[in-house]
Formats: sequence, C-alpha cells, structure tokens
Amino acid sequence: MQRELKGALFVFAIGVFMAALDNGIITASLTTLIYAFDVSATWGSWTITLYTLGLAISVPIVGKLSDQFGRKRLFVIEIALFGLGSLLVALSVNFPMFLTARFIQSLGGGGIFIIASSFILNTFPKEKQGRALGVIGGMNGIAAVLGPNVGALILQLTGSWHWLFLINIPIAVLLLLFGVKYINEEQELHHEKMDWAGIFLLTSAILSLMISLTMLEGSNIITSLLQPRFFIFAVLAIVLIATLIRVEKRIARIREPLLPIRLFQTSSFLWTLVLASFSGMILASVIFIPGFLEQYLQIPREQAGYWFTPLAIASGVGAGGGGTLVDKKGPITTLLTASIIAFIGFFLFPLWVETIWQMIIASIFVGLGFGMMLGAPINVLATEKTDERKGVALGTTSLFRQLGMTLAPTLYAGFIARTFSNLDQRTEANLKEKNLPPEGVSGYVDDSAQISEFQTIQSNFQSVSDDQVRDVLLETLQTVVGQGYNGLFYSAMTISALMFIGALYVKKLR
Repeated sequence: MQRELKGALFVFAIGVFMAALDNGIITASLTTLIYAFDVSATWGSWTITLYTLGLAISVPIVGKLSDQFGRKRLFVIEIALFGLGSLLVALSVNFPMFLTARFIQSLGGGGIFIIASSFILNTFPKEKQGRALGVIGGMNGIAAVLGPNVGALILQLTGSWHWLFLINIPIAVLLLLFGVKYINEEQELHHEKMDWAGIFLLTSAILSLMISLTMLEGSNIITSLLQPRFFIFAVLAIVLIATLIRVEKRIARIREPLLPIRLFQTSSFLWTLVLASFSGMILASVIFIPGFLEQYLQIPREQAGYWFTPLAIASGVGAGGGGTLVDKKGPITTLLTASIIAFIGFFLFPLWVETIWQMIIASIFVGLGFGMMLGAPINVLATEKTDERKGVALGTTSLFRQLGMTLAPTLYAGFIARTFSNLDQRTEANLKEKNLPPEGVSGYVDDSAQISEFQTIQSNFQSVSDDQVRDVLLETLQTVVGQGYNGLFYSAMTISALMFIGALYVKKLR
C-alpha cells in the first residue's frame, strides 16, 4: 500500500507540473505565435487568456465529477484531454483551430491539481497529508515560476513553437500508463444529475469577467474603468454571478449543485476562499520579477532566467516545509508563518535590493513564503468540514485562487505603467536640475512611453554622445523603473499582510 501511495504521488506530481508549466511556457513564444498566425497582439494574448479561462472553468466541474465518477477515472480523462489538446495545438493550421485546441488542453490540465489534492486527502494517513500536499503544491509553484524560462529554452534548442506542445504527448502517455497502475482507492461515489445550468452560468460569468479585465489599461486604470465596453462586460459578469448563486440555491433544495452552497453558509469556508484568492495574487506577483531583473538590475534577458532559479528552488523547499508544518502544527500556523516570510521578502525588494546577490536573498524569502501557501494549508482548511465531498470544496478553492491570479496582474502592471508614463517629465526635470539642455529629450522618449519599449528607450539613451546627458538619462530611467516595481512589491507585501490577518480571523472562527 505504501508503495502504491508513493507511486500515485509521483504520478500526480508530474501531472500537476506538466499542466501548470504549460500556461507559463507559452509566454516565451507569444511573439513567435503572433507572427506565425499573423494576428494582432490583442488576439495573441487570448492564447493565455483562453487557457486561464479553461482552468478556471474546469476546476469546480472536475471537483464535482471526481466525487461522482471517481478520481482515477477523472485523472485518466483529464490527462487524455490534455494530451489530445497538446497534439491539436501543435498541428494547428490556423489561429481559430489553435485557440480551440488550447481550450481543450486547458480543460484537461485544470482538474489535475484538484484530483491529486482530493486523492491525498482521502487516501493518505492524516499525519502525512500535509507533506504530500506540499509536494503537489510545490510542483505547481515551481512550474508557474519556471514556465517562461523552460519555454525560452525549448524555443532556443528546437527553433519551433510546435515543440512546446509536442513534448507533452509522451509525458501524457506515460502518465496514463502509470496512473492506471498506481492510482487506486476505495471511494464512495455520489451519482447525481449534472448541474448544466450551473456550468453554463459559471462559464459565462468567468468569460465576461476575463473579457472585462483584458480591457483594463494599467497606465490609465481609472479611465478604462469608465469605458462603456469594460462597464458592459463587468456588469454582465456581476449579473451572471448573482443569477448563478440564485440558481444554485434553488438546485441545492433537491440535489447537490455545482458550487458548494452549503459550505458558502460557513464563515470559515468563505474566509478560506478569500485566503485562496490572496495566495493566487501573491503567486501572480512573482511573474514580474524577471522584468525587475532585466529592467532594474540590468541583467541580460538571456541570463535573467538563471538568476530566477533560486526563487523556484525556494518555492519547492517552502512547499515541502509547509506541508510538514501543517502535519505538525496545523494549517493556520503554516499560513501565519508563510505570510510573515513572504512579507519580509517583498519588503526587502524596495527597501534593500540593489545588487543581484541582494535580489537572490529577497527572492528566497518570497519563494519560501508563497511556496508554503500552496497546496497544503489552504486545501486542508477548505476540506476540514466537508466529509466526503472534498472534490467540490477543493475545486471551488482552486477557482478562487485562479481568480486571484487573473485579477492581480492588472493591479501590478498598473504601478509600472503609470510610473513609466511619466518618464519624459522626470527626464526633463532632472536635466534642468543639472543645467543640461532638455530640448533633445523628445527624440528619445515621449509622453506615451510604455514599459514594453524599455529596451528601445534604453538603447536610445545609451546612444547619446554627451556623457553628462547620457548619465542623467540612464539614471532617470532606472529610478523610474525602480519606483514602478516598488509599487508592485509594496502591493504584494500588503496582500501578504492581509493573508496574515485573514488567517488569524479564520483561527478565531474555527
């Protein structure tokens, strides 16, 4: 039995890593895909948005289905869907086919983490559940962090975006074979009619929400919030969510709905969902650190990924350590500890980080902190009072974590974009302060400058022949970029503090 459990954990860990890696891996090839299919950058971003949508939709559905049809059967179906989607993506001859295949792939990848967590909570001895969940959470976090670097490496070695997806197929085949062999459990199944109304409303609500979020501009957040196109989809999302809750309450009177309405009536579960959202927001902040390395610390793009590795390793260590701490001290103590560590890490970035070795120390704190949050503590909290319906509870928790990961980047990017948009004014002011001519600044940067143009602006500044002017320009550029990222880190630090306060409140409610 012990060997079977270890085998199952290994299969789940690889499956979670593969699925989580795929959303980050594509960011390295986004420009390549845009050129390959001759689409706009806006349409190109849907390769990521659609995958995120599929993940968000699939997690509560798979959670419910796993309680109805069994985790082993659902795992096999999920892996098969992911492998099929990967093959179709690689074989896509046009962009509509690519997006359709990408959505199929996401439906397969979204439920693997839920099935793995639910399996552990139902089959592993209680004193070992935390460590096992920590392994799963660690693989999820490491994959999210390493995804862009792995994608860049595959592109560099193969020269073709197709291999980003073809590489999934042999892994999926092996997972199917080992999954059939090692994933075995005696599970009480709950055969109920599928809640198709809930699925339709949930899908529509999340789609509307994500469309509205794609319309927000980080540099003009207030203006974009008032735009009719954002308002229409945001209001539609709210109406659909309200309708979903009403429908689910009605269905709950006669059978089990898609969402755990009974659990929503429990304050501790609702606050656990808030904590899950915070953990997703903290994880989302980490994807901006490579940009900080390149744009503020002046690390070449091709080397930035290597210096990012200590954070990924720390997140894995944090996940394992967090799981062990859950087993010994419980989920609340683990979340409180994780929040403090993450808070310290994010605070070190704006307060202290000026060199690469300082960045490594700060990023290790961040990695340890968010690694401890993933997998074990929140999942244990979510399933404490759920009896046998752990799949539904875990699916809902993961949905809220995914929503946090989706919402936060707009907030973080806004700090960088708004600060960077003032580069021309700051540059002119600093030149005047040094009694240097500011007239030529408009030739290098204007009031519509964006962070995506960083390398072009930096090259323009470096080409200035006057040494004094060039030094002022480059110093101003670094200061402005640093202030933008500081806003991001302070936001992540605040969310870590809110996680600490929220965990204390959940402790009071238990």
